[in-house]
Amino acid sequence: MLRSTGALALFAFSLGFALVAAPGSSRAQVPDWTIDASHSSAQFAVRHMMVTTVRGQLGKVSGTVRFDGKDLGTLSVDATIDVAAVNTQEPKRDAHLRSADFFDVDEHPAITFKSKRAEAAADGRFKLVGDLTMRGVTKEVVLDVEGPTPEVRQASSRRIGATATTKLNRKDYGLTWNRAIETGGVVVGDEVTVTIDLALVRKDATGS
Repeated sequence: MLRSTGALALFAFSLGFALVAAPGSSRAQVPDWTIDASHSSAQFAVRHMMVTTVRGQLGKVSGTVRFDGKDLGTLSVDATIDVAAVNTQEPKRDAHLRSADFFDVDEHPAITFKSKRAEAAADGRFKLVGDLTMRGVTKEVVLDVEGPTPEVRQASSRRIGATATTKLNRKDYGLTWNRAIETGGVVVGDEVTVTIDLALVRKDATGS
């Protein structure tokens, strides 16, 4: 069902991005943020039988984000989303999604994302362009990102969050299974909406 885009993440969100350094900044000055898997998620939604929307969740989102908190030129992302843990609250459907008809998790257990560049957009949002790899196929995608949130300090760590969304055509990634229905149309839609919620954390060396 997720023949599109995860993440989550999701998609979701794997983030393996090369750093694009901003003028006057150095790699050492740009902090690394770790994706907090326990507070991050990648969900998807796809049309079913032409009338309803089925929503599901992918598995663990992990990876690293590099960002100085101000300059989008310093932003890079490298993320991975576990596909084998796909869950639509219907065991038979989930087993089908894990099969070679869809994600083929035995051969391709994860979705990865590696950023290329970030572009400012309206209303404090930005677009993150990068390569999404699913089922062994890599395509450039654009994530619409809301965030990051204001930084929150907790003990000796700092936390920020962001939400990314995109739409994919599952057939672009080899998820081509379908079946016609008697009244016309097909069982599974081609367009998949993906939403990735990220919680990012980094240790504060000074604790201040």
